[in-house]
Amino acid sequence: MHEENDFFAIRMMVSKNEMKLIRQLEQKKYRQRYGLFVAEGPKVVGDLLKCGFRAHKVFATATYADSQALTAPQPTEVSEEELQRISFLQHPQQVLAVFHLPSHPATDSSLLPQPHGLSLALDGVQDPGNLGTIIRIADWFGIDTIYCSTDTADAWSPKVVQATMGSIARVSIHYLQLSELLKTTALPVYGTLLDGQNLYTQELAAEGIIVMGNEGNGISPEIRRLITHRLLIPSYRQGDTAESLNVAIATAITCAEFKRRGHVS
Repeated sequence: MHEENDFFAIRMMVSKNEMKLIRQLEQKKYRQRYGLFVAEGPKVVGDLLKCGFRAHKVFATATYADSQALTAPQPTEVSEEELQRISFLQHPQQVLAVFHLPSHPATDSSLLPQPHGLSLALDGVQDPGNLGTIIRIADWFGIDTIYCSTDTADAWSPKVVQATMGSIARVSIHYLQLSELLKTTALPVYGTLLDGQNLYTQELAAEGIIVMGNEGNGISPEIRRLITHRLLIPSYRQGDTAESLNVAIATAITCAEFKRRGHVS
C-alpha cells in the first residue's frame, strides 16, 4: 500500500497549472506573454543550461535527476508516464524544462550592433524543421547570428527548439524588418537565386550576410532588390532534374563553400 501511495505522489508532482502552462507554450502568443519556452531531452536541456539560459522549471525522471547535477532550479521528479503526458515528443527523453526567453527574441534593427563576420538572414522560412536545421547548421559552421524576418517561423517553438539539438543555445536569433537591416549594412549581401552566378566560381568576402528565402517562393522581391551578390548552386544533372533544393540543404552548401575558402566569422 505504501508503494502505491508513493506512485501516486510522484504522478501528482506536476500540478494542473504547470501542465496548462506547458501546453500553452506550444503557441507563440503564450511564449511571448510569459517570456518562456519549452525544451526537451538531455542534450537540448543540458546545452541551454551550460550556456547560461535561466530555467523556470525542470521536470525529470528519477534516473535522469540522479545522474545530473541539476540545481538551477532543483528538478521536479516525475514518472515516465507523467513525462509522456506533458511532453511534445512522441518518445519523451527523460527531461523537460521550461526556460526564460533570451532578452533579444525580437529587436529593432536600429538598436542592434552592426553585423560583422558571416551571418544568416532568413526571409520567410516557414517550416519548423527547416528553421531548426538551419540554426544547427549555423552553429556547426561557427556563424553566431541569424536575422529573421517577422514572418519567419518562431525559433522558440517546441518543434524548432528540438530540431536544433541544442544549437539554439549558441546562436543569437533576432526578429526584425530585414529590409531595414540590409539597407543600412556596409557588408555585402549574398543570396541564392536562379539567375545568380555559380557559387563555386564567385569571389566570396570574409564578411557578409547570406540571405535564404521561403521554401516555396524563395527570396521575396523586396529583399531580392537589396542583394548585392547573386549566387547560384549549380545542378550537375543534365536535362530534367530536381526543381530546387530544400532551403536547409542550400544553406549548408552555401555556408560550407564560404568556410572552405578559409574565411572565419
